[in-house]
Amino acid sequence: MPETEQTFKDVQYQFTAHLRDPDNNPAPVEIEDRRMEIYRGLLYRNVQNFLASGFPVTRTLYSDEDWHKMVRDFFSIHQSHSPYFKDISKEFIDYLNQEREPQPEDPPFLLELTHYEWLEIVLSFLDVDINWENINKEGNLLKGTPVLSPFAQLNRYEFPVHKIKPDFQPQSAGEQPTFILVYRDLNDKVGFMEMNLMTARLFELIAANETQTSEQILIGLAKEIPSLNEEVVLHGGHTTLTQLRQKDILLGTKIS
Repeated sequence: MPETEQTFKDVQYQFTAHLRDPDNNPAPVEIEDRRMEIYRGLLYRNVQNFLASGFPVTRTLYSDEDWHKMVRDFFSIHQSHSPYFKDISKEFIDYLNQEREPQPEDPPFLLELTHYEWLEIVLSFLDVDINWENINKEGNLLKGTPVLSPFAQLNRYEFPVHKIKPDFQPQSAGEQPTFILVYRDLNDKVGFMEMNLMTARLFELIAANETQTSEQILIGLAKEIPSLNEEVVLHGGHTTLTQLRQKDILLGTKIS
């Protein structure tokens, strides 16, 4: 019996190794090639289609040959850590960052662009319960302690990833970083917002805050930029906070 079990395991390993990399791993002799072809095509197409739909902009930047070469390389060498199909995009990100050897066809912004596209998938599947008992949706935005949505993530990129397309592919980083807020509203629609440096800093301060009111946060922000008048910062900050609440990025204020 142990010898039979080991033989079956050997066949399983040979079977999966062939599906991942048929050019370098022979199929089990017990299975006719016609049947193997069904499995080879089905699994690869599923993975390729998922990646093409999850990274649509990235896909448009590659020729068919180069795209399939990259997907085949990912499919053959990457060892996934999750059994869930929805996590293939994260596994692809790990492959790009840790295993892929840079190729001539890879744009310099590949890692940032794929991360930017991946965040939409992350927020689409993110499952977090919001405790509305502790939030006043109509609270005073300046006098109250702001509450951010758990479905909002701020990211800094060296390339303007939100503008990249086949006819706009910058070959060097911009003079200033690009701040992109990715969020999911209360209707489960994912959105993207480009932020300037000051708005991004305000978001960071709110995210790190637990007790201060928005007014106190803005006064602290004004002290970081002495060239700006405190009243100007308060007025502009209130406008920004209102816009963030309209987009469900800011849920309201904390109930004591």
